[in-house]
Amino acid sequence: MADVSVIILTHNEEKHIARCLQSLHPFTDKVFIVDSFSTDRTVEIARSLGATVVQNPWVNYAIQFNYGIDNTPFKTAWLMRMDADEYVLPELAEEINQRLVTLSEDISGIYVKRRVLFFDKWIRHGSYYPIWLLRLWRRQQGICEETWMDEHIKLSQGKSIQFQHDLVDHNLNDLTWWTQKHNNYAIREVIDLLNIKYNFDKTQRVEPKLFGSQEQRIRYLKIQYASLPLFTRPFLYFFYRYFVRLGFLDGQKGLIWHFLQGLWYRFLVDAKMFEVYFHAGRDKQAIIQFFRTHYGKDLSPNNRP
Repeated sequence: MADVSVIILTHNEEKHIARCLQSLHPFTDKVFIVDSFSTDRTVEIARSLGATVVQNPWVNYAIQFNYGIDNTPFKTAWLMRMDADEYVLPELAEEINQRLVTLSEDISGIYVKRRVLFFDKWIRHGSYYPIWLLRLWRRQQGICEETWMDEHIKLSQGKSIQFQHDLVDHNLNDLTWWTQKHNNYAIREVIDLLNIKYNFDKTQRVEPKLFGSQEQRIRYLKIQYASLPLFTRPFLYFFYRYFVRLGFLDGQKGLIWHFLQGLWYRFLVDAKMFEVYFHAGRDKQAIIQFFRTHYGKDLSPNNRP
């Protein structure tokens, strides 16, 4: 097996966790799960499949994941990040086994492709595949950046390469769950967009760069997106995804996906941003106080998200 251990965050993932863990077994038996006090059978299932599980109160994704990095009991050369509703394809498992031991010391990170399945449909278009994510990195050479949204692993040194094969994001929950999750995401997205303008905290983030890695390009494009007018940018983004990047080729299920994820969700974010401006105006301190009062989130400078 490869000299790699996997960190997974969970909360009520009994639908997904066995599938995820079973996909990891061909290349590692070292899985560390940080659970935020699930009330279903997540912990029981995970332990029955050999995972080491601890429970830690949830603050946000970045803090919880960095807790996992700091407290994993496995001293492997490599760490890997997985979400509970993802699984590794057999081809990627074999690639990890074969290639990891051959890498030179100056390689610190590995990007893999993520494919998204929605209603069992592989979303291939609309700039949604391939999505390159840095998911494997050398121990003590990567942390999860502490942003409010779209957290990435940030390398402290070394170069990165790409592996050829995929992992799969296939959530089995229903649309009610999906829309509720994205409603919760929306306020974090608002904070992240406002942070581009107001610089609430001093956290070091992935460097925005149009022709850099995928997360650098996404960060660059997000900064450009933040400068566009409210309620105009969701429609522009959907038009780009669905027509320019051929999202319509994903069929009926793709229409649902691109509309909800590319238009409805982005419009909801703008509506929530409008709400912030309506109640707090555009003064930085008033906005900080609004989030502290209404959402219990402290955006003050130098505070962790």
